Amino acid sequence: MTGAAKRIGLEVLGWTLLILGVAAIFLPGPGLLGIFAGLALLSQQYDWAEKRVEPVRLRAMLGAAESVETWPRIVASCLGAVVLAACGVLWIMKPPAPDWWPVSDAWWLPGGVWTGVTQVASAFIAIGLIIYSYRRFHGHPEKADELRRDIKARGRTAEERTVAADS
Repeated sequence: MTGAAKRIGLEVLGWTLLILGVAAIFLPGPGLLGIFAGLALLSQQYDWAEKRVEPVRLRAMLGAAESVETWPRIVASCLGAVVLAACGVLWIMKPPAPDWWPVSDAWWLPGGVWTGVTQVASAFIAIGLIIYSYRRFHGHPEKADELRRDIKARGRTAEERTVAADS
């Protein structure tokens, strides 16, 4: 693959992951993971993306650490993943609309089989991330505190740059 083709391929993949990551914040899926992956690829080409990779990584890791701090959070996360997988299976099976469904049958489980497939895939990714977070952060509150300090320090550094630029 030539240098230009590789650059274009990485750029297209980076923008795709970034857009899908932003969409996955509102839709089922690992939003921050997609945003981070897209920014990581785009950071090879753009300075603005390189500046945003580390803050997004730190926030994603803090979210992972906080998600396994207590058993209710772990259980809620696992139940959320199971419900997401169950909804995906329902979408894949596509049963007929129930009698109580108030709108046209065309609006029952829109998106077809691929919506279900992405929901099930997102559930598996979620379970994998829960396991990763549990193994890395559960029982280690100092790791979450370290991430909070890093985020705060990066915020102070950004403020100092802004003050210096204004002077």
